[in-house]
Amino acid sequence: MPRVLIIVNRFNIGGQVSNAAIIAKHLPSNYETMIIGGDKEPGEDSSLFWLEEMGLKPMVLSEMKRSLSLKEDRKAYQKIKEIIAEFKPDIVHTHSAKAGGVGRLAAKSMKVPVIIHTYHGHVFHSYFGKAKTTFYKNMERYLARISSKIIVLSKEQQREITKEHKICKESKTTIIPLGFDLSKFTTNQEEKRHSFRSTYAIEENTICVGIIGRLTAIKNHHFFIDAIEKIVALNTKNKVKFFIIGDGELMNELQTYCTSKNLEIETPENKNPNASIIFTSWIKQVDWALAGLDIVALTSKNEGTPVSLIEAQAAGKPVISTNIGGVKDIVEENVTGLLSAVKDIDTFTINLLKLIEDDSLRKTMSNKGQELVLKQFGYTRLISDIDEIYTTLLNKNKK
Repeated sequence: MPRVLIIVNRFNIGGQVSNAAIIAKHLPSNYETMIIGGDKEPGEDSSLFWLEEMGLKPMVLSEMKRSLSLKEDRKAYQKIKEIIAEFKPDIVHTHSAKAGGVGRLAAKSMKVPVIIHTYHGHVFHSYFGKAKTTFYKNMERYLARISSKIIVLSKEQQREITKEHKICKESKTTIIPLGFDLSKFTTNQEEKRHSFRSTYAIEENTICVGIIGRLTAIKNHHFFIDAIEKIVALNTKNKVKFFIIGDGELMNELQTYCTSKNLEIETPENKNPNASIIFTSWIKQVDWALAGLDIVALTSKNEGTPVSLIEAQAAGKPVISTNIGGVKDIVEENVTGLLSAVKDIDTFTINLLKLIEDDSLRKTMSNKGQELVLKQFGYTRLISDIDEIYTTLLNKNKK
């Protein structure tokens, strides 16, 4: 029975944890799996409840931190080596940067037969300055050399990793899109919608636009707020409420930014029926929130495959997004959503206004988006792809 050790950055709310947990839970019964990772950071919400609901028993490594720290990273490295020595995995499968660095080095040191890494995004632009970015690229090139296979989520990500940033040869990579159990996004929609809107005192004829994710610079929430300011100034014929769902280090700064633009806000601590923008903090039942929304936005400067847009389309919501990273691989432009360049606030605002004011367009995109993602991003396809690559690499290693 092959043993698979799955390592994630940390157990926060996010796509990499959800994807890794699906693999750990649903691999065929001839595999034995174990999933480990760091704890959530301040301002984040824990995803451990997801894993517990799935019947998994994750191990939290207090030594694994988000930021680079030679002292803490070495502790995490030693701890993972101890886990490998005890669990004796045939495969170590890491997800995202920190887990991929510390985990692959530990696996190499312990002579694990198969080492696999999945890029959920990358830090090769829009995160750090030139010197730090160069350091990370060189580290990733070395880590790629000691890996049996690199999994990328889309053709665009494969191009970025292999052609643009030259981390490894294309032959070292394989494309395996994300996969999820999307059933909860399609069930009891009307009941969830009524509950969400009752909670936030939203009338049924009000259009609700939401953005979901960690409140951090790379997600570019300031851009979203700039677009809201323009929409409010246009005095659209529709009643509109905007939701910022999530938490993070920029929470206070973003609320102050709204106030500086004379945009009224509501927070969990301070209700405001006149608010244009509602800050909800984290909502664990994201299917409940999506049922209550009408449009889902994403404004990131850098993305792998944005899970929030997959889930939004599964829930039958049209999306509006910056055209970055793997977005174009999950959003069919002008069919399931509207896209604009990262810094093009005017086009983004025009697209958003179009969706707000055109009921028919929203309905058409809703149907098309749900059809698209349910077909392409179900977890049974993911598990089949992962089982195939695991089996191929294990058999190759035996030769």
